[in-house]
Amino acid sequence: MVSTHVLDTARGLPGAGIEVRLYHLVGADGNEIANGVTDMNGRWDAGMAVELTEAFYELEFITGAYFEQLATQSFYDVITIRFRIDSPSDKYHVPLLLSPFGYSTYRGS
Repeated sequence: MVSTHVLDTARGLPGAGIEVRLYHLVGADGNEIANGVTDMNGRWDAGMAVELTEAFYELEFITGAYFEQLATQSFYDVITIRFRIDSPSDKYHVPLLLSPFGYSTYRGS
C-alpha cells in the first residue's frame, strides 16, 4: 500500500487539491499506475488499491498549480519522490512537507 499526505508548512494547513501521480519504474521508464487529488485533509490513498511488487516507485506532486491557485509565487512546479519497495505487503506512507521554496519528506507509518 502507498499513501501520502501533504502539509503546507508555510500556511500550517493541509495541502488540499494537489494532483498526485504514482509511477512504477521499470528501468528508466515509469508507468503511471494511480493518480488523484489530495482531499481536504491533504491525504491521498488511491495507491492503496494498487498491487505492488519489489521495485522502485515515484510519487509526483503537481505543486505549481497548487501555489498558483493560492496566488503564491513558488520555486517548484513538480516535486518527484523516488522510493524503493522491498516488502510489497507493508504499508508505505510518504508524506510531503511543502512550502513555496522548499520541501521535505520521510517514510511515515
